[in-house]
Amino acid sequence: MQVYDFVVVGAGSAGCAVAARLTESGRFSVLLLEAGPSDKHLWIQMPIGYGKTYYHPGFNWMYRSEPIPGLNDRSVYAPRGKVLGGSSSINAMVYSRGQASDFDDWAAAGNPGWGWKDVLPIYRRMENHALGASEWHGAGGPLHVTDITKDVHPLTHAFVAAGQQAGLTFNPDLNGATLEGVGYYQITTKGGLRMSAARAYLWAARNRQNLRIETGAMVSKLMFEGKRAIGVAYTQGGRHLTAKAGREVILCGGAFNSPQLLQLSGIGAPDLLQGLGISVVHANDAVGANMQDHLCYDHAFRASKPSLNEELLPLWGKFRAGLQYVLTRRGPLSLSVNQGGGYIRSRDGSAHPDIQLYFSPLSYERAPPGVRALMQPDPFPGFYTSISPCRPTSRGSVNIRSADPLAPPAIAPNFMATNEDVDTLLLGAKFLRRLSATPALRGIIDAELKPGPTCQSDDDLIDDVRSKAYSVFHPCGTCRMGPEESGNVVDPTLRVHGIAGLRVIDASIFPFVTSGNINAPCIMVGEKGADLILRDAA
Repeated sequence: MQVYDFVVVGAGSAGCAVAARLTESGRFSVLLLEAGPSDKHLWIQMPIGYGKTYYHPGFNWMYRSEPIPGLNDRSVYAPRGKVLGGSSSINAMVYSRGQASDFDDWAAAGNPGWGWKDVLPIYRRMENHALGASEWHGAGGPLHVTDITKDVHPLTHAFVAAGQQAGLTFNPDLNGATLEGVGYYQITTKGGLRMSAARAYLWAARNRQNLRIETGAMVSKLMFEGKRAIGVAYTQGGRHLTAKAGREVILCGGAFNSPQLLQLSGIGAPDLLQGLGISVVHANDAVGANMQDHLCYDHAFRASKPSLNEELLPLWGKFRAGLQYVLTRRGPLSLSVNQGGGYIRSRDGSAHPDIQLYFSPLSYERAPPGVRALMQPDPFPGFYTSISPCRPTSRGSVNIRSADPLAPPAIAPNFMATNEDVDTLLLGAKFLRRLSATPALRGIIDAELKPGPTCQSDDDLIDDVRSKAYSVFHPCGTCRMGPEESGNVVDPTLRVHGIAGLRVIDASIFPFVTSGNINAPCIMVGEKGADLILRDAA
């Protein structure tokens, strides 16, 4: 059994950063294990290819939730990346760091070193931002961030104008001094190609002698000596293998797979583990608890002016877009369809922006249920406006349902379980109606397709949310960070409570979900986690 200083499980958004930073000095050896394949694939590297990887079993765990009471007992889709780069290789690439209050709340919950003043320098270090170095942004970092203001579809400008007509402030930088207002999203691309965490961190690091990357490596269990993690057992190509960590094992599997692996290995709620025949190594009811996610709700419109539908549906349009992409690395294939957006306060008394806005200049209402048909949009011009509450108060869970590591975990998001969340979604739905009534959007709307003109009362809108809202794929919190073991899984240095030689570094450690898309915070957690490890190893 080969011995490495560190064994990193999961080459996702955080895991790529951890592995690259730990091997940077050449002092330490790292084994990086990823259950999925290489990221060298057209649909991963081409930005709009996420419409294909959305339901691609080769690159995606393709999980589904348990029935959710708050969503009329519907099960919702929960895609997660199973590839180098993890979900950063299959996401919609929106770059959102969260707001200062998010991280100040982390610190106030007993996690020193995680406030905004602590994490902003890490964001700046990891960025190579198109807006250049400033108080808010970094230049020269591994992760390139693109400003798409000049490349968005013309309908997006109408949405931004509508936001201002509805009383919002235009924000030229949704990752600047504040994220409040309406504007254009920044995305993780470079030169027309996706800038996943794998491209940002592993492509430069993969030839280092002290870094070994293994794909198709499914970790099934952690190995212990007493209450110290010493390695992992995994399968690869039909072989059962083990790897030993001389210093630490680091879990970077994400909000679903990290608690799953802890539970499979005997760390979790005793009743759950013993009921499945798993010996308890360390009892902790918090493993898999505290799950949070962002819920998204759309209004769909038939447009009176051209949208991306006409560019991406006909064969000639696909050919033209493809030729533009090949020749210039620009055009619709080089972008996300989430082009405009912003952050608003749902109530006059809101201390901070608490709803995120999205605008997509295409529609796919005629696609089969659950399919993200970006390259097969509706045969008429259309677009979506959407809302997503930033800091939901509902809490769910992730728990294994079997001792079989290949069995998917039971994912119970528990959306809309609190009155506050229901109220916020209702206020958001009403704001979408305000937007559509502005001159800028009214001038490009031919008809409201959903929820439709018959849906008017508060009860009607809430019912529509319950029947149509979906996860926007930002699960986190299931290995919560906190100073005390009670209610938490890791301490502020990301060490697992009660177990030596084991850390969790990914979205599962979030005490509270951040405002907006969580890929940037995940990468930041990877960067900071590597700092903590290197500090302790000095």
